[in-house]
Amino acid sequence: METPTDNPYLPKKYVELTTPEWVKNATIYELNIRQFSEEGSFKAIEKQLPRLKKMGIDIIWLMPVHPIGEIHRKGTLGSYYSVKDYYSVSSEFGTEEDFRHLVSAIHQQDMYVILDWVANHTSWDNEMVIKHPEWYRKSRKDTFQSTRWRDYDDIIELDYRHPELREYMTEALKFWISEYDIDGYRCDIASFVPIDFWENARTELETIRPVFMLAEAEDRELHRKAFDATYNWTLWNILHQIAMNERNVKTLTEAYIAEHVSIFPKEGIRLNFIDNHDKNSWEGNPYSNFGDALKAATVFTVMMDGMPLVYNGEEAGLNRSLEFFEKDPIEWKSHENEALYTTLFALKHKNQALWNGRYGGEMVRIMNDRMDQVISFVREKNGDRVLTFINFSKQSLIVQFDTSFDTGLYTNLFTETQKNISETLIMTMDPWEYVVLHHSK
Repeated sequence: METPTDNPYLPKKYVELTTPEWVKNATIYELNIRQFSEEGSFKAIEKQLPRLKKMGIDIIWLMPVHPIGEIHRKGTLGSYYSVKDYYSVSSEFGTEEDFRHLVSAIHQQDMYVILDWVANHTSWDNEMVIKHPEWYRKSRKDTFQSTRWRDYDDIIELDYRHPELREYMTEALKFWISEYDIDGYRCDIASFVPIDFWENARTELETIRPVFMLAEAEDRELHRKAFDATYNWTLWNILHQIAMNERNVKTLTEAYIAEHVSIFPKEGIRLNFIDNHDKNSWEGNPYSNFGDALKAATVFTVMMDGMPLVYNGEEAGLNRSLEFFEKDPIEWKSHENEALYTTLFALKHKNQALWNGRYGGEMVRIMNDRMDQVISFVREKNGDRVLTFINFSKQSLIVQFDTSFDTGLYTNLFTETQKNISETLIMTMDPWEYVVLHHSK
């Protein structure tokens, strides 16, 4: 007799890993230790943890904490991503005890902490260069080389054809989980490292405790057994093009969202962002990249299916690129961005429609008569519902929406007024205006 597992016509589950339950409605904050404070230290971070918690942050992503290579160092202080020792913390930021205290302080705020991990390459003066030179890729001249086809002369590329290297790197990953009580990793250029390495590493980490793994990559395959979340570079590029009037909303809906809801695994999580250390360092800052569309794009990244990221300083209106290899502390000041994030994240935490991955609701299009300028959609889960309307254009518009499937009484997120939605909704929308309506069961 045929068993259900023998039936070739039954749908097969693609994602085999289990994301920790605490990730279900989480937000994430990228923290550049060097620039986060004048001190640039672990201790100085602790002072701002209550503020970050109040803003609605759940996961603190610390950029690499390891000692930085000195040979071929870029600038005065060097790149975090040129790792000299995988088992130590950089004295630039403090002591090992300072780091332990920071992790404990983050946990005391009911937040989680993940470390930035650089597995693709090391500094020129990492101990492995002397002890295991065979673990590195070599050029045609049989010399150490940077990541191929990239101009990163302060680092040299590892060669994952060596089982001993894989074991060394896996043990190092396990070390920070077991010895320092961290909750997972953000993995630098994860797709440059073989996927079978990551899949095995995830399995071994899970023997210690459930972890959250974020890949700096867009590859769908990474979600199967290795990573809970991947980057949403494509979304950032499209939103930037819309903000610069190079594309319209149809590029977002038909070239991206249609594909996302059709082929991206529901259990997977996309990281949605306006800024991060790559964009901030190399391509300007949120104000230059998005201009008048900044708030509209920010709202979309939180209402969109995925986990929203804040790069430190965004909430203070950071309007310049931070130096990457020199000291350049953020100027902390009160700014409307922090209130915007606080409002958005409060809704995300309580309304299941906006939760992450399989915990949240699918984006369903609400039709309107300005489809090339206005995006409108609904997300719903277990009776919770959120309607989002955004004018992604520099024109004032009168827009008619088909809300026949979404009638009822809603609360406007930003005015806190109630609105009864009938089968047809007509709105006058200013350039880049956004409206979010929500209700809970």
